[in-house]
Amino acid sequence: MDFEQPNSPKKYNVFLPIILSLVLILGIWLGYFLNQRVGNGSGASQNYHASTKDKISSLLDYIEYQYVDTINKKELVEKTVTSMLQSLDPHSSYIPASDFAEMNEPLEGNFDGIGVEFNIIKDTIRVVTPIEGGPSEKIGIRAGDKLIKVEGKNVAGVNITNKEVFDKLRGERGSVVNVSILRRGFPRLLEFKIIRDAIPLYSLDASYMVNSTIGYIKISKFAATTYAEYIKAFNSLSKQGMKQLILDLRGNPGGYLNAAVDISDEFLANGLQIVYTQGKANPKKVYKATEHGSFENNDLVVLIDEGSASASEIVAGAVQDNDRGTIIGRRSFGKGLVQDQLQLPDGSAIRLTIARYYTPTGRCIQKPYTDDKSEYYSEEYDRYQHGELLNADSIKLDKTKQYKTPEGKIVYGGGGIMPDVFVPIDTTKSNAFLNKVFYAGLINTFAFEYADKNRANIKAFASAKNYISKFEINGMILNEFYEYCAKQSITLEKLSKEKTSEVLKPYLKAFIGRDVFDKDAYYPILNKNDKSILKAVEVLSAAK
Repeated sequence: MDFEQPNSPKKYNVFLPIILSLVLILGIWLGYFLNQRVGNGSGASQNYHASTKDKISSLLDYIEYQYVDTINKKELVEKTVTSMLQSLDPHSSYIPASDFAEMNEPLEGNFDGIGVEFNIIKDTIRVVTPIEGGPSEKIGIRAGDKLIKVEGKNVAGVNITNKEVFDKLRGERGSVVNVSILRRGFPRLLEFKIIRDAIPLYSLDASYMVNSTIGYIKISKFAATTYAEYIKAFNSLSKQGMKQLILDLRGNPGGYLNAAVDISDEFLANGLQIVYTQGKANPKKVYKATEHGSFENNDLVVLIDEGSASASEIVAGAVQDNDRGTIIGRRSFGKGLVQDQLQLPDGSAIRLTIARYYTPTGRCIQKPYTDDKSEYYSEEYDRYQHGELLNADSIKLDKTKQYKTPEGKIVYGGGGIMPDVFVPIDTTKSNAFLNKVFYAGLINTFAFEYADKNRANIKAFASAKNYISKFEINGMILNEFYEYCAKQSITLEKLSKEKTSEVLKPYLKAFIGRDVFDKDAYYPILNKNDKSILKAVEVLSAAK
């Protein structure tokens, strides 16, 4: 979602309780009126008149009194509001009070809990890594630890779900949770008393030097903390000699509009337009770059794909329309609608589309939609079916929505951001065996168990950099993995073991490395043969 003013109070919020009270009084009066008529034998076919404003409230009261079975009016209201908003466009939505905190956590940048990343493997909660600076790390929880009990109750071997783990471990800041942990090398359970605290959620997944001059930064969403995370990563890479940058926005679904504006500002000269928004009740609002940009003249590549949406498209559009850098990848999702979030007194909220956003050349990249929203969301699959992900010539362009950048480049609106350089989806990394392995999550679980058994040896590399350069996935590890898969009834059958092993090696190495050295030993390994990144390096090298 794109929110134009995150966390800002709305002037009409002051009147909302008054309005709702009036509606409630009116509903009670109408309910009484209807009840009198029903009680007087008017029957289910009795007609009555109501204005458009009163229709929903009157109808709900009528259903409550006349429906053949007892109904839960609160649930009916929630369904009514949900359907009403869904009928407007694909992105207006209703958030029940029970889901509000969970829905906003990824963008707010923190939650309260004990601070561990975990997996449930063989019906046991296993710590993948304690979050840096969190309460678990501070008291000595380690990667590989198994959570056996929480508050004295067994949580291993009881078919526990992710949601149940969250419910047990998250809680109000300052509250205490007692856990019993089984650690490799210790014969008895270790007891820990953890005081819950604010746990940061990061939106920047990776930053490292691809070579001596090219830096790489991957942003997974545009949250409240994204700009601060970016500046920290940028400054670190600059100290390492970064002269050119690859900004990876692939799979980034968007987030706060202001975060996208702040990131774009880093690349554009003072006064250049980044984006503008406009809606029926929202006059045109233009966002321009300021004088604070720290990477305005250096070579820049932005990576996008079919999963890059909204705020990601704002950044890509600003860079492309100002002829500021090269967009590489595949056509982005195509979301050009801005939502405003209004919280209601009962803790629920609505996200209502209030405006469209337009790139500097004036294009709205929102893709078409109809009343059938399923078609809207299945459009990505249609792209695959039509061959668009494999061949640029298969891309359906709306030739009626052409625009020109200042340097004369043709760009298109009405359906996502078109890359300057097309890179097809990589199909060489897929076969029946690999598909089953990825779907079952076996690489992840095998890597965790291998890292847990060999943690001391892997830690001996001392750093992610040493691990990346010196650790190799040999035949013994591969055979161990194939045996692990066979126990899950997944075998190579007639597929080439040599070709499959070459695809598997970087994934096994990356996942094992992540379990010991976190993301520093994950993305650099997976990205080494990434076609979009290789193309970006080629483009940047030619620009020197």
